Parts: sequence; structure tokens; C-alpha cells
Amino acid sequence: MSAHLYGDYSTPERFLECFMAGLIKRNPGELEFHQAVKEVAESVVPFMFTHKEYFNKLILERMTEPDRSIIFRVCWEDDEGKVHVNKGYRVQFNNAIGPYKGGLRFHPSVNLSILKFLGFEQQFKNSLTTLPMGAGKGGSDFNPKGKSDREIMRFCQAYMTELSKYIGEDMDVPAGDIGVGAREISYMFGQYKRINDNFVGVLTGKGISFGGSLIRTEATGYGTVYFTQNMLNHINDSVAGKRCVISGSGNVAQYAAKKINDLGGTVIALSDSSGYIIDEDGIYGEKLDFIMDLKNNHRGRISEYADKYQVEFVANQRPWQVKCDLAFPCATQNELDLDDAKALVANGVILVAEGANMPSTIEAVHYFKANNILFAPAKAANAGGVAISGLEMTQNSMRLSWTSEEVDKKLQNIMKSIHDQCLAYGQNGEIVDYLKGANIAGFVKVADAMLAYGVV
Repeated sequence: MSAHLYGDYSTPERFLECFMAGLIKRNPGELEFHQAVKEVAESVVPFMFTHKEYFNKLILERMTEPDRSIIFRVCWEDDEGKVHVNKGYRVQFNNAIGPYKGGLRFHPSVNLSILKFLGFEQQFKNSLTTLPMGAGKGGSDFNPKGKSDREIMRFCQAYMTELSKYIGEDMDVPAGDIGVGAREISYMFGQYKRINDNFVGVLTGKGISFGGSLIRTEATGYGTVYFTQNMLNHINDSVAGKRCVISGSGNVAQYAAKKINDLGGTVIALSDSSGYIIDEDGIYGEKLDFIMDLKNNHRGRISEYADKYQVEFVANQRPWQVKCDLAFPCATQNELDLDDAKALVANGVILVAEGANMPSTIEAVHYFKANNILFAPAKAANAGGVAISGLEMTQNSMRLSWTSEEVDKKLQNIMKSIHDQCLAYGQNGEIVDYLKGANIAGFVKVADAMLAYGVV
């Protein structure tokens, strides 16, 4: 075995231990980033020991170091003329297979650790889509909640004034994420266009009238359910007739619920930060429309659904105690821990599909795998959103737009392709380790490109 960054090690377990120790030393305090890397490394390191070209060229070490991390000041004025200062970020992780691609998040919790975890994960997710996209992530600790439209516009313009120096349609193409929806993308795109005086597809998630793609809003939720259906089809089962619990009630949760209903499943629980609702009759039709209007137009609380439809609301709890067949964590990172996993398994869950980014702790994932629960990791299951962002880039470059039916069909095909890649590296007899399959499949494409470029 040749020398590595941390010495010579004869077993995957020993190398993994020393690799993580080195990563933590180089990135102190970045707990979310450590977690994301460890989840991938547990699958990839044993694979590398049988494919020494990746091991010898330090590919994993290189993939865990961003190409660059950009941090900048964002100054803006509120409606009363008071000056505010926020931190802005863009972490450009890896462009081995295409331009940097990944969302912008506006939330008080945003810090370098969270953005590095998201950017690191994005490498594998974007690779799995089969589209030519590298990986990046960015955002700010700015909180859009409680701000007026004009305040959000001024912040977005100030943020883009600085970010515009580092992005471009062939360099880095950001999208939306938590706190960054169509309104924020529109303000930032307008500012980029004003600064550069050209009309190019430098952001995705744009409005339909100025270069956006149909199905983009629905794509992450739809894609998560399409991936779930592929997993169930593989064992001669389906979403139809299944009791489904979803955490969150934002964009991903809403459209996951809609697609579950379309496929014959029953959504019995949704949540927000205040608690969750249980509707045994199912959240569908006008009831789901009420949730979407409540959350998208009025920024209301999920308890208002319980009041209107006379169902149970459980305050300050997550919905993982509810008996279900399929569970869809679609809210935020680390929302499903070991105790939640034990409750789900005890209540008969057969499949967990991650609609959010890294919503399950490592301990929860290990428990699911130990109990033979089908587990769909975020990098595979929620890749539908970035896949349609990639298709938006294609449409912008070709100066055309596809119909909803065309885009939806392409999304279904991409999610099936991702499932097939997971099978290729994760199937062992009748057992499929989707986490292992997704990690290795995503790794190989990026790693092979990095090998081809030499030491750069």
C-alpha cells in the first residue's frame, strides 16, 4: 500500500478512523460536515481498497476539500433606513464533471459547516443524475421571515452584487434552497442581469416567463416518491395502499404528498416546527390544497389544519411515533434520530425515503440498515430537484422550453436511472444497500474524471 496523507494503513477500518481524525483536525467544529463525510466514507473506503487507483491518488481526500470557500459581507437597509450586516457564502466544491451547481440557503442557521456538508453531498447527488453538473452550495445567515418584500429585494440585490463576481452559466449556476424561492431567485437574477447586461441561465428556479422550467417546483417531492416507487417495484410492491408519514409541510413535503396521493397511497401526517397533525382519512384534495395555501400564501401554522378539519395536533413533536408503512423526512437535517428510528421500526415501517438533505442521523441510518428497512438516502431520493435544475440549464442553452409532460417524463427516467445505479453497486443477493450503492455510484463518476485530469 502506498503512502497517504495520514500514513500507511492495511485495513479499511483503520484507514477510515485515521482519515476522519485528519478531516476533523483540518475542519474543527464543523459537525454537519464531519457527519456527511463519514456517511459517505463508510461506503467508499472499503470500495477504494479494492480499487487502489482511487486510494493511491488521494481522491477522497481531494473530494473533501472544496475548490474554494468564498465568504463576504452583505450590507443592506431595512424599510426604516437602518443598516444591517449579514454574512454571505458560496462554497464551490468540485467541478470535475460540470459547472458548480447547488442551491442558496437564507436562514439564521447557515454557517460554513452546513454549506460544506451540503456541497459535499451535492457532488454525489449531481453525479447520480447523469447530467454534467459539478457541486456547490451557498447562502447567508439572513432570515427572510418577517421581512417586507422590499427588504428582501434589497438584501437579494446586495447579496448578488458580490456573488456575481464568482458565478456564470459555464462556471457556477446557483439555485434555491431553504428561504430562497421564486421571489428571491427573481430578485437575484434581475440584479445579475443588471450588473452584467446579459441574459443567460446563471440561476435556476426562475419564473417560467424568463427561462424557468416547468415541474421545477414539484421536482424534489415528485422525484422522492418516484424513487420510492422504483424501490418498491423492485420487490414487487407499490406505493398504492400504503400509510405514509411526511415531516415538514413546505415545498418538498407538499409535492411528495401530492404524488403519493396520485399513486394511491394515503398521507396521514404532516408537520412544521410547532408540531404535527394526524388525519387518518388522508390529506388529499381540498385538504392538501388548504395546506399549500396556508404555507405558501399565508405562512400559517400546521395547527390551523387541525382546527379546520377537527383532527389531532401534537405540539412540539416530530411525527415519527405515528404508525406507518412509508416515512418521508422532508424538513431539515438531523430531524430523525435513533429514538425516532426505533419508534418507526417498532410501528412497522418498511421504507424510509429522505426528501430533505441528511435528515437522518448516522445512528438512525445504521439502525434502519440493521433491521433490513429499505432506506433511500437523500443524495439519491431527493435528486429530482437538481435534476430539473440541470434540465433548466439545458433549455436555457438551447433557447427552448419543454412541456410539463416532457419534463415529468424526463424526471421519471432520471429517478429510475439513479435507482439502477444504486442497484449496480448496492445489491447483494436479495438485499439492496441503497446508501452504499448511491455513495459508490456517485463517487466513481467524479473520481474517474479527477483521475483523468491528473493532479489538479
